[in-house]
Amino acid sequence: MSIAPDELLAGLARAMARAGLSAPSNLERLTGGATMESWRFEATGAAPLSIPSARIENTYVLRRAPSLEFMKDRPFGHDVEAAIIRAAKAAGVAAPVVVAELEPEDGIGSGFIMEALCGTPNPKEILATDKADRLVSECAANLASIHTLTPGDVPDAVPVMDYRAAIADLKQQFEDAGGDRPIIALGLKWMENNCPEPVDPVLLHGDYRMGNLLVQDGWLTGVLDWELAHFGDYHEDLAFGCMAVWRFHRYDRPALGLSDLEHYFEAYEANGGRKVNPARFRYWLIHRTVWWALGCLKMAAVWRSGEDRMLERVVISRRTSEQELDLLMLLEEEAPEQEQSRLVQLPSAAAQVGEATDGELAIAIHEWLGTVKDRFEGHDRFQYAVARNALGMISRYDAAAIPAFENAPLARQIFSGEATLADTGLLAQLREAILATIMQDVPKYPALAVARKKWTGED
Repeated sequence: MSIAPDELLAGLARAMARAGLSAPSNLERLTGGATMESWRFEATGAAPLSIPSARIENTYVLRRAPSLEFMKDRPFGHDVEAAIIRAAKAAGVAAPVVVAELEPEDGIGSGFIMEALCGTPNPKEILATDKADRLVSECAANLASIHTLTPGDVPDAVPVMDYRAAIADLKQQFEDAGGDRPIIALGLKWMENNCPEPVDPVLLHGDYRMGNLLVQDGWLTGVLDWELAHFGDYHEDLAFGCMAVWRFHRYDRPALGLSDLEHYFEAYEANGGRKVNPARFRYWLIHRTVWWALGCLKMAAVWRSGEDRMLERVVISRRTSEQELDLLMLLEEEAPEQEQSRLVQLPSAAAQVGEATDGELAIAIHEWLGTVKDRFEGHDRFQYAVARNALGMISRYDAAAIPAFENAPLARQIFSGEATLADTGLLAQLREAILATIMQDVPKYPALAVARKKWTGED
């Protein structure tokens, strides 16, 4: 639900009073957040609970759902998430201190309030550190500490993943979204054929990656966003942060964008983590790439339903092509060498004549917006950047230049086993389609340059 600042301040004052803290001031919406809202504010009163070097004095963060409707199908509520964070903090994880949970009488929805921690979540800043080896070791050690938590440490509502049921759920999401993306179908089929046997489950963070980690001066200061926590295979947590999308501009560093995998695995095991199995790691790398592809795709449906009408929802839905590119790069090694070595050509758009096209109108608006950038601050500036990204997608759209990418018949053939990467030309067809799509959706995606060089032979 959209909420007025005065209403939010009043509800926060009620919640903060229960924690022995003053009414809030200097309320500010923070940028980012694929699902939840974050608001920072100041308050005084109670003794701080975090060590001084880790917290920002008299500063707190509200983590809040965009609407109560948004929470209805989630596996647990914010009360359980808060309990998980408290358990992680007690286990030595660099988690924030939760000071209050929202109650219905607060009138501002579902969420909780934490002490604000020092550091930045900005991947660009974090990945520029000259202390990457130390930082990746810290990240590995914190993950190992999370994985020591047992069902007795957290509420019963925290789910245990059933691997096969998780695949079935993803297949249903695929069908609900149209069932017409062949690369995702390829990933789902591979997962069905390669699903590993269960291991003893441990508590997983579920979203352990750059963007959810706070870092200051090369030190890990915070582990945020625990809403996806569950019990499962520890390789899933290890793999998720190593997905290409979460390495941002450091595609060349497969472990969190910081180092090689060997260093990451060694640090994890040295700090109490279990032995890493490369085959299981690869399975979960593929599984979570499919999961996030479908998560992106689902954002459009969330926006259409009215659950959350934020601009970034529809833009994130167009990031599905990032995951499809990554997924094909992971799966193509299953194809015969002859198919892997088959190069493709990129389609070229025709020159425009006559009246301005829809894309050219979008370019004109995009260029004009660039002249008013300095008029925006805070979350509005973030929304401004999202809006320009959306216009960029429209400006690059050329139906004539995109090969048929949404192909339900081919997806069904892949599920039935009638079509595989061993088929002559199928891999090349998928490469050509995803290259053309992502060049229009996200042309600056770092993995795109790698794929273009490999698949087209261009320098």
